[in-house]
Amino acid sequence: IQAAWSLKTRALTEMVYVDEIDMDQEGIAEIILDENAIAQVARPGTSLKLPGTSQGGGPSPAVRPVTQSGRPITGFVRPITQGGRPSTMEQAIRTPRTALTARPITSASGGYVRPGTASMITNPDGPFINLSRLNLTKYAQKPKLAKALFEYIFHHENDIKNALDLAALATEYAQFKDWWWKVQIGKCYYRLGLYREAEKQFKSALKQQDMVDTILYLAKVYLRLDQPVTALNLFKQGLERFPGEVTLTCGIARIYEEMNNISSAAEYYKDVLKQDNTHVEAIACIGSNHFYSDQPEIALRFYRRLLQMGVYNCQLFNNLGLCCFYAQQYDMTLSSFERALFLAENEEETADVWYNLGHVAVGIGDLNLAYQCFKLTLVNNNDYAEAYNNLAVLEMRKGHTEQARALLQTASSLAPHMYEPHFNIAILSEKVGDLQRSYTAAQKSEEAFPGHVDTQQLIKQLKEHFAML
Repeated sequence: IQAAWSLKTRALTEMVYVDEIDMDQEGIAEIILDENAIAQVARPGTSLKLPGTSQGGGPSPAVRPVTQSGRPITGFVRPITQGGRPSTMEQAIRTPRTALTARPITSASGGYVRPGTASMITNPDGPFINLSRLNLTKYAQKPKLAKALFEYIFHHENDIKNALDLAALATEYAQFKDWWWKVQIGKCYYRLGLYREAEKQFKSALKQQDMVDTILYLAKVYLRLDQPVTALNLFKQGLERFPGEVTLTCGIARIYEEMNNISSAAEYYKDVLKQDNTHVEAIACIGSNHFYSDQPEIALRFYRRLLQMGVYNCQLFNNLGLCCFYAQQYDMTLSSFERALFLAENEEETADVWYNLGHVAVGIGDLNLAYQCFKLTLVNNNDYAEAYNNLAVLEMRKGHTEQARALLQTASSLAPHMYEPHFNIAILSEKVGDLQRSYTAAQKSEEAFPGHVDTQQLIKQLKEHFAML
């Protein structure tokens, strides 16, 4: 019986994407009416939505935990990005914790306000600027003032409609020759979900003025449309015009990572470090990749580098503790986890550390300590599917079949994308003679992780049983 385990390095989220265009007869009529409509089935290797289109080169789900969408958890947080967003509102409300990527969709807009604008808090006498009373036509004719006003409306007030009106008037006043306004109009269209219109604006701006920022915005549009190959080509063309540009190289690495092509992603992250050897994201992602590739000593070097650079947070000490444990440097393991617990900023981070301490306890053979650690994990975060699974394994060792079954059912409902709870339910049901339930659970396990040999062997045994009956 296998217990789930994971390195909890990432903070919050990955990217959100939609299915890619692949024309079918049912979708043609809809696409004629709506140019943003796209078909449900993508060609292999061209979609970020489907984990089955992976290019290979990464650790299996047996070693590296995955998000709801089937992609390996990344080593670094990317702001305003959510991979594995749930497909139904019921899933969003349930919010499984296993990848911290299933926030309810209504919470996304709060992140758009930049920290730098916090000083412009509205005063008790009324708002700093009353947008409803502004004559946008007048301000659009004053280019310097109009740009500052647009930044305020877009970033502070988060009023996309008024920002778009001002940008449209200003670019008309500039006789459509100012690339900056075209970029701002594209940003407004992007936020309004009009991705094709945003694409036209960014392309027009690039023709007038070749800028790295515009390339990045255009790539975001293609990623939102789930066209990673187009985004990759755009980044590579940008690198021809801006050789060695770190943000473009990093963008390529992120896309390869999202497509499960971990080996290519690692190569591009290394290229990033050749240009900027203090790039935190590249160091963290390479370190995470080495850890899950069974090279904890090398991962330890990268995380120590982050510590030398001044990064001082819960995630880093958690990872240092894990690397020390798997590299058999036991003297530093517990002190790193103690520091991680001290630096934890919320209950979810605390739960991550206790969960990893539970694995340290399993590794040294102290199952009572492991039981307590997994219990403390659930005290801090009641939606922690891996902890439920591991507690079930410990209960099974004690012979408490019913408690183990209840814990496994909880884990499988919280994280249907994990194969371990389904496999454990199948094993448990097979032992007590419930072959039908065992077969159903084994099929779910195979669906979550097709390459799991033990699941395949169990299904083969069950089919032999059924054939004999």
